[in-house]
Amino acid sequence: MPSIARSPEVGEPLGPLPKRFAAFIRPELPGLLNEIRAEVTRAYPVYGRLLNGPSGDAIRQGVELAVVTFVDRVADPGKRSEARDELLRRFGRVEAYEGRDLHTLQGAYRLGARITLRRAKTIGRQHNLSPALVLSFADALFAYVDELEAVTREGYAEVRERAASEVSALRRRLLHLILAAPPLPGTTVTELAEAAGWELPLRCTLVALRPPVADRVQAALDEDVLVDLDMPQPHLLVPGSLTPQRLAMLRKALSGTRAVLGLTVPLGQAADSVRWARRILQLVDDGVVPNAPLIACEDHLTTLWLLSDQALADHLAARELAPLDGLPPSRRGRLIETLRVHISTRAPAEQVGEMLGVHAQTVRYRLRTLDSHLGDRLADPEHRFALEVALRALHLRGHDGPR
Repeated sequence: MPSIARSPEVGEPLGPLPKRFAAFIRPELPGLLNEIRAEVTRAYPVYGRLLNGPSGDAIRQGVELAVVTFVDRVADPGKRSEARDELLRRFGRVEAYEGRDLHTLQGAYRLGARITLRRAKTIGRQHNLSPALVLSFADALFAYVDELEAVTREGYAEVRERAASEVSALRRRLLHLILAAPPLPGTTVTELAEAAGWELPLRCTLVALRPPVADRVQAALDEDVLVDLDMPQPHLLVPGSLTPQRLAMLRKALSGTRAVLGLTVPLGQAADSVRWARRILQLVDDGVVPNAPLIACEDHLTTLWLLSDQALADHLAARELAPLDGLPPSRRGRLIETLRVHISTRAPAEQVGEMLGVHAQTVRYRLRTLDSHLGDRLADPEHRFALEVALRALHLRGHDGPR
């Protein structure tokens, strides 16, 4: 008699088994079920504890229904069992809730099948059944086990997907709380971190992203990275500092996405880290900071500081450069650029001239003019520092004016 070439889909006939075989095995079911329960609980003690617990009756009912349904399907190949399927899905849910993978339950299924096959061989000898029939029974039995596992996985996956969704929501809420202003009480954050299964780090690094962000990004991140990619300003929180391993992970995950690495700060200062990272993103858009695949705030701290308050920087520049206001705009621009290079480099006139593309004598003339207008400001350390800060800020924003 031919064997089954493939596992059947749920509810399909089990294969070319004669219906009369069901009549041979049905009287054996009570003893078979007892034997299966005994050997499975001996091999897998965890199921012995479950059988003695509040779900014991449901488990026994499920085992019995799974075995009986197999025999019923031999007698009536087209018969389906919605009740069996729901109990199997419940088995899968229990495994997920208990935190086990499905290997243990699958092992129990296959042990039950081996016990059933052993009983079938005994029946075959008692009734002088052909070895080909028993072999066909074995094929059908293990195909049926594949079906049981498939239905069980549905319940298991349902819980795991729901749990993953719930944990993801908790972690997104946790990220919002960490970045809240003003910061929420530490106990609130700690409690939510425990619920989300996330260990609070002492320090963290925020990463600001420019949308759109590809769907694949989150799957490529380390499991402990907090993520919110649905916000208008998406961002990540990486626990701890950016080790070479973390950087490699971010480069791979964020390939094709414009991103800025914030500073590594204590957890309570996370909002500052992401604020600075977002500011650098804006400065990239403005053409102030050069674009790159992954930009680090650490490389642009002076720029961040100088342009942290543009209105204030403009006010400072207007105050310090006020003595030049009466000059024609073109001449004023040339003097301001010369003053910036002179103050920032402390270089002699010849070198300043090379930087500006003018003769050294022109530089000396401009410096004398500046001295005559700015007077003691150039000699006073406080005013000289204020001038340098203002001029650097203007230069970063491209406000030097013509030579």
